[in-house]
Amino acid sequence: MAYPRSFLGLLLTGFTLVTIPLVGALAYSAWNTERLAEQSRNAVFNASQAARASRSLVNRISSIERLAQQIAVLDDAGLVADYAQVHAGFKQVSEELRQLPLDEQQFAALQKTVAQEQALYDLLGARPLSEEGARQVTRVAGELAEHAHEVLAISHLVADREVLRLRSNAETVQRQLILLVLFSTAIALGIALALTRYISRPIAELDGSIRQLGGADFSRPIRVRGPEDLQTLGERLDWLRRRLSELEVQKNRFLRHLSHELKTPLTALREGAELLGDEVAGPLSPQQRQVVSIMRDNSIKLQRLIEDLLDYQRALHSAASLLSGSVALDALVREVARSHDLAVRAKGQHLALDLGRVSLDADAEKLRSIVDNLIGNAVKFTPAGGTISVVVRAIGDEAIIDVIDSGPGVPPEESESVFESFFRGRTKASGRVEGTGLGLAIAREYTEAHGGRISVIAGKGEGGHFRVRLPRNGQRALAVAA
Repeated sequence: MAYPRSFLGLLLTGFTLVTIPLVGALAYSAWNTERLAEQSRNAVFNASQAARASRSLVNRISSIERLAQQIAVLDDAGLVADYAQVHAGFKQVSEELRQLPLDEQQFAALQKTVAQEQALYDLLGARPLSEEGARQVTRVAGELAEHAHEVLAISHLVADREVLRLRSNAETVQRQLILLVLFSTAIALGIALALTRYISRPIAELDGSIRQLGGADFSRPIRVRGPEDLQTLGERLDWLRRRLSELEVQKNRFLRHLSHELKTPLTALREGAELLGDEVAGPLSPQQRQVVSIMRDNSIKLQRLIEDLLDYQRALHSAASLLSGSVALDALVREVARSHDLAVRAKGQHLALDLGRVSLDADAEKLRSIVDNLIGNAVKFTPAGGTISVVVRAIGDEAIIDVIDSGPGVPPEESESVFESFFRGRTKASGRVEGTGLGLAIAREYTEAHGGRISVIAGKGEGGHFRVRLPRNGQRALAVAA
């Protein structure tokens, strides 16, 4: 199924398709309502016609009875002429009643009344009337008068039948409309669900493409199917992918060249300092030894800075692409803490572990780097004989890692700055080698990549306290972070 030219056209097409069954149901409802209204008008007309004709026929029957009785007694030619006029009117009204929708019983009653009136008219037509004929006229006229109430009941029966017919039609239409509404609603919902998948497919492709770029995956080309404007947007994203890939290649090339260009003279400088320290070029005075020692220590420090800078760049790149899986956090922390045993023993420190059984969805290597940086930072700033505590627990949907040391702590004004790159506060490490200010920055990058947060907890006494909060349901958190 081809897409319209624009996304707006796609939405309008979908809206039109969804409304078609609903509009059809509305049109059918309007047609049935108009049909019921027409039937109501016909019923009212038929009922009024039946009532008028029935009353007129009863009035004429009364006149016929009176004139027949008079003719039977007086045998007057003028009365006969009047009767003829009333008879003609009777025939006309009875014909009008025949045109109405009468049932068999009503039609039979009307026919009987008409036949009696015609028999009476035929008797009066025989002149002169004998005594027997006069008695017969009186008898037939009496029977005609007795049937007058049956003629009058025709109007009521017609009205009742029309009301029942309208009620039956209304109930039928009501059932049809209910079924039609349910059927049209089901069709509209089905169309809406199908169109939702149809419309959301290019949106999902755009979302996947953006996530691909956010995950630093520049190898796969981006192609978005759908309306032309979304295809154009996909082409722009693919251009952005190629551009980012080029920039990534250039950045990696620059870092490789930089590390090579820096390490080459630095290696020569260190070797020269080592040769001077070994007195290969001759004996050194105490002042000269001090200068050589300063050169050697600073060359080592410079090499560490270069390596940390390259590691930080790699960390920023890898933070965008996490390999999520189920991780036993307590086992991971215990393993990382074991790697710091030598440094802890060398400074006479005590490392206490309080590890609850906590599992979460995360990238194990990134978590290992977070914990390693925090414990390494605590070992570095805790004085000899101090204590370091690592606590792991679960609170609700979060996994909590607390690293607490007995060192000088973090000043309140530096609680946010310590996570910035290359920041080194007023507090100095307890060892000879100072940090580069990148460990906590890398820990924050990895924590936020997991959808978590890292912070400094202000305490009443001395000592540093770092807390990491990580969502245990990593799939949803990673989707939000991405």
